[in-house]
Amino acid sequence: MAIDTCILIVDDEPSNLLILKDFLAKHYSVHALANGRQALEYLKSAGTVDLILMDVVMPEMDGFEACRRIKAEPLLKHIPLLFLTSLESAADEELGLSLGAEDFIHKPFSPSVVLARVKNHLELARARRRLRNRNVELEYLVEERTRDLLHEKQQVIATQDAIITALCTLSEMRDNETGNHILRTRNYVQALAERLRNHPRFAAELNDEIINLLFKSAPLHDVGKIAIPDAILLKPGKLTADEWLIMKCHAEYGRNAIAQAENDIGESASFLRYAREIAYGHHEKWDGSGYPQGLAGDTIPLSARLMAVADVYDALISKRVYKPAYSHQQAVAMIGEERGSHFDPDVVDAVLAIAEQFNEIAGSFSDENSNPGLTGHTTPPLPIGGKL
Repeated sequence: MAIDTCILIVDDEPSNLLILKDFLAKHYSVHALANGRQALEYLKSAGTVDLILMDVVMPEMDGFEACRRIKAEPLLKHIPLLFLTSLESAADEELGLSLGAEDFIHKPFSPSVVLARVKNHLELARARRRLRNRNVELEYLVEERTRDLLHEKQQVIATQDAIITALCTLSEMRDNETGNHILRTRNYVQALAERLRNHPRFAAELNDEIINLLFKSAPLHDVGKIAIPDAILLKPGKLTADEWLIMKCHAEYGRNAIAQAENDIGESASFLRYAREIAYGHHEKWDGSGYPQGLAGDTIPLSARLMAVADVYDALISKRVYKPAYSHQQAVAMIGEERGSHFDPDVVDAVLAIAEQFNEIAGSFSDENSNPGLTGHTTPPLPIGGKL
């Protein structure tokens, strides 16, 4: 006997109430009311009910209206409601079901049928309640796991940033080429990537995550200079041919250092891929005349192609002991002349399209208040015959 289960009977005919109470009370706790208004008031006053048996034709508030209002209440809508009525038309039954009723039992009723229907709908309601509770639990678990994953991702990002910062610090300790060079070039690279992210050639390679990694990795483009002897790295004048051969090795040294870091850290260091590409490939040229591999065209990683134009633009607008600082307009024009030879044509087009943004970045991270050094031979003396 499920005496702890409460059935609410709503009918304006006392005889019906007596009959229903008589056989239902043997199995359930029963509460009886005379019309829909009373039922609604009882339910809103926190009356505990597991199932409702309701007539349709009643004074003050009929069953259909009572059903509509009950199902509109968030705390009541899950209570199964069965109409127990003499109405037999398909239209009435369709209306009742559309209002949210679970079933129709037609009068005159069989007590065994009523009892069987009540039992079935109570079991169904319990199953639905368990499912709702499980869904709530699952939603909580998903939210909790999402928070954990977000925290883990933040920790991973913090670790990545710390590794990149450490490598950048090593590079800066050996070479103070220009105070804000790495700040400018990383922002040039980011601006170019944002400009090209919807370009048909580059859309598959550029998304928010990759652009962010390019921004973080760009400062490592000259990390290999830590392996260049001071006599060459810090030489205040033009390098000899032999010295220049040694200086060009910084691209390979940088690639090797970053690759070693990747191997030591393992799969979680995949974020260093772009730093490795940039360090090794940012002196390659579109026409194949660059170094260290002499790659050409799309065989040069996109990250390195973006870095190449950013690095050269910044070298052009920066003063060195072996050359004056060129104006923004001159630098952009000179880069335009190298479209399809030194640089990827579409990357050059992007530079021309956002030239003013480059100028603003240069102004925001100007070296006027920093202490530029006398070194910086990763780009040869500029220009000769308008060539870079």
